[in-house]
Amino acid sequence: MHANTPPLQTARLMLRKFTDGDMDAFYRIFSDAEANRFLPWFPLRSAAQARRFFEERYAAKYAQPRAYAYAVCLKSDDVPIGYVNVDMGDAHDLGYGLRTEFWHRGIISEAAAAVVAQVRKDGLPYITATHDRDNPRSGGVMEKLGMRYQYSYEEQWQPKNALVTFRMYQLNLDGNGARVYKKYWDASAVHFVETNV
Repeated sequence: MHANTPPLQTARLMLRKFTDGDMDAFYRIFSDAEANRFLPWFPLRSAAQARRFFEERYAAKYAQPRAYAYAVCLKSDDVPIGYVNVDMGDAHDLGYGLRTEFWHRGIISEAAAAVVAQVRKDGLPYITATHDRDNPRSGGVMEKLGMRYQYSYEEQWQPKNALVTFRMYQLNLDGNGARVYKKYWDASAVHFVETNV
């Protein structure tokens, strides 16, 4: 069994677990209103909320035998500025976020590529990722990673209670190029393939 969330390095970045010492930086990431606009939670408003969010979403993952739940840090100071996760549920959903002031530097593409290489090495058969159709830049990150658009679907998104059209991307890591993860398609009454993505 592989180490849980093995640390990774890229040219500019250190990817590692979030720790108790990161709570200020963690709060800055998850309280950034613009960075969290298209994510399934409201921006955090207090250090206490950040602590709860960390316990629920990260400490719980780190207790599992396998977890890919990374703090993205610049090598220069090892302070988390974002995150990349691959969920160990059946979707193997890739998620990422970055503080607004670090956007447009290729940081998340660089970090996510390192995580994708790790999960491929560790034998995950595929990963998926979804983005809000109103957030096409996120789809650009997915395409840079070699992920391919599969379909779109509508979901009444909670806790924001907003009707969102998502685009689902997938990357098969085991050579099975025909596999398409259909759970979101099957669960949504409104699903379709866009021709101009």
